[in-house]
Amino acid sequence: MQNTVKIKDVKDIVVRFSGDSGDGMQLTGTIFSNLSAIFGNQIATFPDFPAEIRAPQGTLYGVSGFQVHLGNQIYNSGDMSDVLVAMNPAALKVNAKSLKKDSVIIIDTDSFGKRDLEKALFATEDPFTELGLTTQQIISVPITTLTKSSLEGMEMDMKSRVRSKNMFALGLVCWLFNRPLDVANHILSNKFAKKPVLVEANLKVLADGFNYGHNTNMSISSYRVETVNIDKGYYIDINGNTATAYGLIAASENSGKPLFLGSYPITPATDILQELVKFKQLGVKAIQVEDEIAGVCTAIGASFAGNLAVTSTSGPGLTLKGEAIGLAVMAELPLIVIDVQRGGPSTGLPTKTEQTDLRQALYGRNGESPIVVLAAASPTDCFDMAYWASKIALERVMPVILLTDGYIANGSSAWRIPDLDQYPTITPHDVSQYTGNEWNSALRNDETMVRYWAEAGLEGYTHRIGGLEKDFKTGAISTDAANHQKMTDVRQQKVDKVADIIPQLELIGGEDAELLVIGWGGTYGHLREAVEKMNILGHKVALAHFRFISPLPKNTESILRKFKNIIVAELNNGQFAGYLVDKIPGLQVSRYNKVEGQPFAVSELIEAFTKKLGE
Repeated sequence: MQNTVKIKDVKDIVVRFSGDSGDGMQLTGTIFSNLSAIFGNQIATFPDFPAEIRAPQGTLYGVSGFQVHLGNQIYNSGDMSDVLVAMNPAALKVNAKSLKKDSVIIIDTDSFGKRDLEKALFATEDPFTELGLTTQQIISVPITTLTKSSLEGMEMDMKSRVRSKNMFALGLVCWLFNRPLDVANHILSNKFAKKPVLVEANLKVLADGFNYGHNTNMSISSYRVETVNIDKGYYIDINGNTATAYGLIAASENSGKPLFLGSYPITPATDILQELVKFKQLGVKAIQVEDEIAGVCTAIGASFAGNLAVTSTSGPGLTLKGEAIGLAVMAELPLIVIDVQRGGPSTGLPTKTEQTDLRQALYGRNGESPIVVLAAASPTDCFDMAYWASKIALERVMPVILLTDGYIANGSSAWRIPDLDQYPTITPHDVSQYTGNEWNSALRNDETMVRYWAEAGLEGYTHRIGGLEKDFKTGAISTDAANHQKMTDVRQQKVDKVADIIPQLELIGGEDAELLVIGWGGTYGHLREAVEKMNILGHKVALAHFRFISPLPKNTESILRKFKNIIVAELNNGQFAGYLVDKIPGLQVSRYNKVEGQPFAVSELIEAFTKKLGE
């Protein structure tokens, strides 16, 4: 048969795999994104998990998705989809609003029966017309039936055969994007190396899906995506949680301090614990404890014993850790608290993303309890910010909170394994830095106000610290009013002086911009793309994106004062905007906020910023 495929050359494209939780969409998307990276595309991914552990099959609440944005100059996982793989009607309905006008939709017709449509709350038996999908290109394939036929005669039960249908869908997508199967075959062979039957089954179904697309006469658009020249080196596809774990390990190696993690499992932070347990050979001690409070308390104990001490959590866990973090502030011990933000309050939306823990990180402790707060901007930036958090904690002997979020923690990008010689050294401010004769636990560096850290059991450095206020000179327990004021000021000064070592705020765009967009943390990719697209359209827009929040970079006020028109965009109801106004008296800002459990869409940002320019 004659193929009538039209090949489109594009700079970037968005593909979304969607189905039930058991349909293997996360694996399918991961393999396709790895393929794309290997073939020279920049990538950014967004795994979108259902909030329920196992929602009823075929329902709207049970839809699991994996989106990948690939091409040249990629900052985020993309907005509207060019290609959607919908394994059932619920997946189609959930994603219909984010489909481009001329997009391609691949469906499994075996899962589009009357009962399937009813479970997805369709009123008719024509889902495409009902959803207004009249301009899309539809590829209707009996994927389940063809998968069963492909594996006929293999020593597998029927349930196991059907579970391979995601590989048939992947084969179709590889055909659509002219992706040879060699690399996918290698990835699958490694993943299922201990189960030869699964390797054989998946490879066969993958090839059959590819051949079906190649041999079937379909008038459809195929895509050739522009590649990019990248620096030579070793690259891996890494998500934010894994990058965070690697950043901590790198900091431990550089500082000479053993790494300890005390953690309790919580979505979406658990992968940090699961990753670190793999590195016992590097001296990493990762312990799953009985609750969130135990997690932070074991870390504080490990810090007292001379470790690079870390605890990881999400919003509800950060609440529980508040009292113990206050102890670390009072005791002046190095501690890293990683908060992977999710939808709240309470249990909220465990698998969805938000930036709603900022005020909790800044102020969520009793008393005047200042703390350093950092925020990672992307999956790969999680490595750098975990390293920075470690450097600050160890060199300034104080707790640091690192904020990431569900979007960048689960999302991934291609990451070039760095040369650690290019990273700043980490020199812990311990008693080895003390040059005096008589040491006590209250002695400080006069410039930084940082006390000299002595690990428990070190001969000649016996001391006691705790949660009660200490005398500034001796370290003994004190209830003196003037001393309490002194110590309160010292703890704030320690945080303020961190501004001397962190990078300056970078302004992306010119100082003559008509609008300054401000963001922080994991919204960077969407804000960067929105600003660049607006400049291409002829607007003058600049971006100031914050990774260092408490303290703010030294040049923050001088940059922000240059702009009369400022808008702060964040995935909460204005927490960072309020913080900036508090820190820079008289600063006038507008706000663009969203709290839907989903990342920004570039299109909605452009609309909001354009409206602001028109005011």
